[in-house]
Amino acid sequence: MLTPSRSVLTAAAAVASCLSQPTTTKPAIAKPTTTTATFDQKCAKLATQLSIENLTVSAADFITAGTNLTLSGVDPSCLGFGSTTYQIVSANVCRLTATVATSSRSGFEFEVWLPQNWSGRFLSTGNGGIGGCIQYPDLDYGISQGFAATATNNGHAGQSLVTALNNPDVTIDYAWRAIYTSATLGKQIVDGFYKKPHDKAYYLGCSTGGRQGFKLAQDFPDIFDGIVAGAPAFDFNRLQSWSGWFHGAIAAAGSDGYPPPATFAAIDAELLAQCDELDGVADGIIEEPSLCNFRPEALICAPGTNSPCITGKQAETVRTVLSDLHGVNGTLVYPRMQPTLGIVASIFYVYGLAPFLFSDHWFRFVVYNDTSLDTSVVTPEQMAFAIALNPGNSETWSGDLSGVANRGAKILHYHGQADNIITSANSNRYYDHVSRTMNLPSGALDNFYRFFRISGMGHCSGGDGAAFIGNVEGNTASLDPNENVLTAMVRWVEEGIAPDTITGTRYVNGTQALGIDYKRAHCRYPLRNVYSGKGDVKHPASWKCI
Repeated sequence: MLTPSRSVLTAAAAVASCLSQPTTTKPAIAKPTTTTATFDQKCAKLATQLSIENLTVSAADFITAGTNLTLSGVDPSCLGFGSTTYQIVSANVCRLTATVATSSRSGFEFEVWLPQNWSGRFLSTGNGGIGGCIQYPDLDYGISQGFAATATNNGHAGQSLVTALNNPDVTIDYAWRAIYTSATLGKQIVDGFYKKPHDKAYYLGCSTGGRQGFKLAQDFPDIFDGIVAGAPAFDFNRLQSWSGWFHGAIAAAGSDGYPPPATFAAIDAELLAQCDELDGVADGIIEEPSLCNFRPEALICAPGTNSPCITGKQAETVRTVLSDLHGVNGTLVYPRMQPTLGIVASIFYVYGLAPFLFSDHWFRFVVYNDTSLDTSVVTPEQMAFAIALNPGNSETWSGDLSGVANRGAKILHYHGQADNIITSANSNRYYDHVSRTMNLPSGALDNFYRFFRISGMGHCSGGDGAAFIGNVEGNTASLDPNENVLTAMVRWVEEGIAPDTITGTRYVNGTQALGIDYKRAHCRYPLRNVYSGKGDVKHPASWKCI
């Protein structure tokens, strides 16, 4: 997931019915064809028998279900970005670790997890942030459902691009080569290990992982049968320009120019007062942020007012950070951050305290190859230069998905409508871009590409809405394909049943142990969710897609 630095996350953390029990049918998992002892021996031989050009095996270890696997060597900067120092392993698995050379000066770490109870399916998993971290929970999520799963560190260690300095091969690995090569080699290893070809190949990733999924769909459409891509960091150089711009914009407003933390709750209350009922009910969730034209001037202090309020200058800054960003000659750089609960506070804590880490590294070590570059202000000219340069062909903005459509593959795209890292407005923009490029209406796009907007969901998970949709292991309420994006994709590919909605779950106080608060069926774009006017607002049947 594309997420802020740990110091920023720490600061941000300071801010802060239901249907009958659904079926939980998993994708079919084959019964083991060998005993555990035989599978163990087969795994041990893999380390010496595997011979692939440019691949060096580090180890092949049999791990039993329930093992608390210690993950040595995980870069500390990866913690909190989908990586941990340990992983509870869900199924008996052969864990292959290896390195792959992509040039004389670049390469990546690579893992393949081969479950004893294999379903015949292959799963490639993506990365997060600036991408140097294997996301072990994603690997485990895959094997728990019978997938043979792969992951890579994307060609460098940790949330840093220092090694890309004057080395474009590292950038190419990050942009596409590592995920492409890991998928192609992973398939080869899986098929050889089980001595039969895999049945179907899938991809699962969010943020940077979402961009990787679309990069593969746009440029290498023959690799996967089904791609699940969330909150994609596509239009990547524009995204890094936009993310890097916030810090300078906040600083330019001056010490009295951004609303102080004491006003954040009042801003949220006013935002909800103006936009919450656009979906027909005041429930604390803005279903369709694109309809919200927040007017911060409503909070300007009246003479003699003692309640929390803001100045005209502060209202202007709020408008600035919630508006589209334009660059040289007024061209669009990136669409606005969507107005949603907590967004003014989040922008301050994520972007205002220091230059955004990912943009800082991208501009210093990749775009300009200049460690002394000051990224506290990213200028329109620097943005234009990065966009034109497109290092490593990282942009990922082709609207032509005909390769996917022509071979019958599928894309399930989702984006949280309360994302504070990558504006959900850019996913709307991309879908419309595909529609225009391919000259297809939504009804035709539905055959191979569906986009779901998850109200109240933060960046890849979290938030105040019904955000548990099965996109990652820790964000899973059910394996029912109606409530799980991964199993929904499997059903779409293998049974031809396309998802009309994705039902998310909200737990009481966001805590799974406290039980379900409500569920909501999230609509596919361009449809939007509205309350029907009848029934319990916490019941999915009380809502409709229009």
